[in-house]
Formats: sequence, C-alpha cells, structure tokens
Amino acid sequence: MLGWCAATLTSVALASVAMLPVLRTATADEGTLVSVDQLRDSGELTPRPIPAPIVTTKPPKSSSHASPSSSKSRSKSPSRSTPTSEAPATTKPTTKAPTTTTEDGWTVTTDEDGVRTYVRSFRVEGGQTVIRASDGVIKLVTATPADGYSVATVQNTADNLAVYFNETNHSFIVHVVWQADKPFAQVDEVGS
Repeated sequence: MLGWCAATLTSVALASVAMLPVLRTATADEGTLVSVDQLRDSGELTPRPIPAPIVTTKPPKSSSHASPSSSKSRSKSPSRSTPTSEAPATTKPTTKAPTTTTEDGWTVTTDEDGVRTYVRSFRVEGGQTVIRASDGVIKLVTATPADGYSVATVQNTADNLAVYFNETNHSFIVHVVWQADKPFAQVDEVGS
C-alpha cells in the first residue's frame, strides 16, 4: 500500500512539473483583459440591427436622384444605416447536394462531379474502425481498440489497407481492397 501511494505521488509530481511550462504560457495577461463593465460602457454588448437582405434580379438603372419614397424611409429610421451605393447582387451557381446511398454496408456519397466516396464502420470484438475509400484510395479514418486489445495498421499500397486488433494469440483483421471500382471488405478472426 505504501509503495502504491509513493508511486502515485511521484507520478502526480512529475506530471505537474512536466505541465508547468504549458500552464505558464497559457495564463492570460490580466492587463489585456477587459472587464464586463468596460465592455458595457464601450457599447460592444449592445445589439446592432441586422440589415434587411437585398435581393436584386437585374442591375438597378442609374439615375441622378433618389426616389422620394427611399428618402422618406431613410429620414424615418435614422438608427438604421443604409449604404448609399450598392453593388448588384450576383447569383452564385447552385451546388447540388451530394446524394447518399448504401451499397454492401458502405455509405456512398456522390458529389456534384460524380465522385463516389465510400465510408463504413466495422465493429468487432477487438475494437471498432471507420474506413473511407474513393477513387482507388483506401484511408483509415479511425481505429479504437477494445479493452485488452491493441491496434495496428498495414497499408503497403493506396488501394490495400488492413487494420489489426490484437491480443495475445488472438486477432481480428479488417481488410479492405479497391476492386472493380469499389471497396471490398473482409473481416477475419485469427487465433483462439
């Protein structure tokens, strides 16, 4: 019991010493901090009116004088600032939302260029992994081993990935290869 207490105390002391430079650099300089009262007095906390959205379908005609109705509305609401000259609104090209389907357990997202991205989560007794594949490239997104297991990955080529969840004399292998323009996955258990 005494040994455990000494080991714990030593690890806490070492961790504190190791973290001291980080904690010192993370301390804010109190001279640069602004109090809430100073913010309130400066007006930074007061809400500002949101300008109304301006929608223009065609460029406005140029004229030498403003219409009477617009000058009246400006004089009625002095708190609202309106820019004197506005650029015509431009329409951005609409982007098509990617379509999502499911194929052989993979979530497939097709973007506007027709590129298909495959994502799949694999859960085995040894842990969980998420793998992404697109255009012949297999990538590991995440791999989290279960208690008592370790994780290792092997990727000799861009189109071939294996994730191993290992414990003594026992492994789970998630193997993904790019084949026939899509990913192919195989899950194996090796050992006892």
